[in-house]
Amino acid sequence: MTQVTRRHVFYIPGFDPVPPRAYRERYRREAARQAALSGYEIDKGVAPQGARFGWGVTARIEGAEVTTGLEVLYWADIVQAGMKGGILATYLALARTAWAYVGSGALFRLMRLRKGPVIAALYPVLVLLGQLVLALLAGAALGAVVVWLVAVAGLALPTMLAAAIRTLAFIAAVWLFLRWCARRDHLYAWYLMKDYAFSSRHGGAYPPEQEARMALFADRIATALASDVNEVLVVGHSSGAYIAISVLADLIRAGRVPADGPTLSLLTLGHVVPMVSFLPRATRLRADLAYLSAQTVAWVDVTAPGDGCAFALCDPVAVSGVAPPGKRWPLVISAAFTQTLKPETQTALRWRLFELHFQYLNAFDNLPGRPDDYDYFRITAGPLTLGARFATRAPSKSRIERAVNRHTGVAA
Repeated sequence: MTQVTRRHVFYIPGFDPVPPRAYRERYRREAARQAALSGYEIDKGVAPQGARFGWGVTARIEGAEVTTGLEVLYWADIVQAGMKGGILATYLALARTAWAYVGSGALFRLMRLRKGPVIAALYPVLVLLGQLVLALLAGAALGAVVVWLVAVAGLALPTMLAAAIRTLAFIAAVWLFLRWCARRDHLYAWYLMKDYAFSSRHGGAYPPEQEARMALFADRIATALASDVNEVLVVGHSSGAYIAISVLADLIRAGRVPADGPTLSLLTLGHVVPMVSFLPRATRLRADLAYLSAQTVAWVDVTAPGDGCAFALCDPVAVSGVAPPGKRWPLVISAAFTQTLKPETQTALRWRLFELHFQYLNAFDNLPGRPDDYDYFRITAGPLTLGARFATRAPSKSRIERAVNRHTGVAA
């Protein structure tokens, strides 16, 4: 089946603590903007039945009427739990995370792919270490000031008491400064540190709570595959991309994708798969990558060199070193920000790196107009399945397919 009149979209976010309504509002806002730019219609519709976090749209695109239910597969509560922890816990996580990537050799392999996401990974480490140095300097300065004030006041304190006061002042200054940095986090360094710490804390294996949630995701998708929609489209963004890959691999292995049911499709956006698949214990993810790449499920992977947080145009299966002989997917294409965004839009996004990482979910200014252009709203609300829409699209010529990963073991 290539034509769609009814679709169910499952969106799996990355490591993002924001509530699902933020994705709903982004979709509605950007869909209206893209519709105005591209000359089609998208209006509100009915949310999918049974969806905990969902909304619906009705669209008239390419001369066809389509109804789509969109659903966010929620794991922000796990993200929020992973972001908890005080100052000491964060710096301990920094040390563990650095060792996970350096000790395994993953960091040096990742640098051979794309510098941008590696710099993004090193950035929170450097910022947190810089803040620690500033905190120590502030503590030393405050301790010296306290001792000076005591001397000016003419108080003759015992040596041990003076040292204790100076130490307490030092500790208080260090803690207060770092607490202020963590709470403000204007540079997003503390957030990013906890993101990488969460992904690497089990050496690339999924944490138990994440595995449990992924099983629930699989159940929800299986329910949609038993419904009367024409396509079930799973969208994984950022670290949600590798979650989507594993969930779909589980569904197919378990025989939960009916042969006569809706078309199952996978769209991965701005993936960071190597940040996990290059770790030694990511045997489950590597097995899922290899397995899914040889299935008939259409899998389109979209990144852009302008997105410094993603492994742009890196085939996640091939670079992980697990491409099987019968590999079919993914189709790796570029969102080509330099061609699809106006210069003024690119300028506005230049230093808004997180918003640039979310551009895949936004409207584009200058789509060239081909049927297989990347348009998130045509894909999610238009009349063609993902596979049909990109059936004639060639992969990006500048994609990276060389196997770089040192750790290529897969789960049995």
